[in-house]
Amino acid sequence: MVLGGGEADGTGYAPAGRDAAMDAALTALYGGAGAAGPRKASGRRSAGLGGSAPHVARWLGDIRTYFPSSVVQVMQRDAIERLGLSTLLLEPEMLEAVEPDVHLVGTLLSLNKAMPEATKETARAVVRKVVEQLERRLATRTRATLTGALDRSARISRPRHHDIDWDRTIRANLKNYLPEYRTVVPERLIGYGRAAQSVKKEVILCIDQSGSMAASVVYASVFGAVLASLRAITTRLVVFDTAVVDLTDQLDDPVDVLFGTQLGGGTDINRALAYCQSRITRPADTVLVLISDLYEGGIRDEMLKRVAAMKGAGVEFVTLLALSDEGAPAYDREHAAALAALGAPAFACTPDLFPEVMAAALEKRPLPVP
Repeated sequence: MVLGGGEADGTGYAPAGRDAAMDAALTALYGGAGAAGPRKASGRRSAGLGGSAPHVARWLGDIRTYFPSSVVQVMQRDAIERLGLSTLLLEPEMLEAVEPDVHLVGTLLSLNKAMPEATKETARAVVRKVVEQLERRLATRTRATLTGALDRSARISRPRHHDIDWDRTIRANLKNYLPEYRTVVPERLIGYGRAAQSVKKEVILCIDQSGSMAASVVYASVFGAVLASLRAITTRLVVFDTAVVDLTDQLDDPVDVLFGTQLGGGTDINRALAYCQSRITRPADTVLVLISDLYEGGIRDEMLKRVAAMKGAGVEFVTLLALSDEGAPAYDREHAAALAALGAPAFACTPDLFPEVMAAALEKRPLPVP
């Protein structure tokens, strides 16, 4: 691609063997309309992906042969966007050939209603593979981080011996240091309450399921399942566009959650927050996480009043413009500024940072805004 092709070829030499195959795979996607495949003797390239499932299936096999997985995922995403291959993903043999990733899951979810029955089981298998990969990557660290945060938030002054927080106890009793004995005599013990023994916190994940939030929906569903597995947290998962759907009863399986969403449509954040607000029973022990690009189609002033009321009641309110690895998303800057003025700064969050954000919210300390 760098050296050009056809009349733009600056070397005078045609690639051969593996190089020719890689060149053909790249040209099929990036070479423009009608360009693809191996070179003809004249130096022009022939064939193309077109709308043919066999051609696309062969191409998918080629790129998996010649390129690493990270590059394959980018090329697949570009093929879906540039060549309009979404409809081909409704065929089981096509789904079996692709490299699963978060973006592919988002595409499949957007096609869910149009998907023929013969494809649905294959699609679920693809989605489950991605979900399991994400759980392996994220679950252990999330559980460890949040369990620690819950224990720290439940410190007690008369702990049992194995519950003593020695670091904080020593620092709190430094004035009682006895030089002759080179020791500290603790007058006050600080320890961890057994937060895991009973429910201490409530978390509500309120997720915008408009089409632009696909990757965030995938990650949030996985995190929702992880949070639901912690005995010290009750977790509610709500998705919305112009309607609101509570998927809490499906949290034991993130795949069921994902297939319960309907990507696309409008956005009514105010209605979604009204529903979440009606489910809050202990405001001071509740963390509400709104995951949205904030393009509000509902009543803006009512939305802001609702956020202010929840914060005034003691709810920890977190606004994530995206929960993905994509970086800064497009978002409504006016609404983000209005939320920041209410003490609820809006920012994009990577999946790796999310456990730290939740830990800070549970402990009611400043959020680690990137």
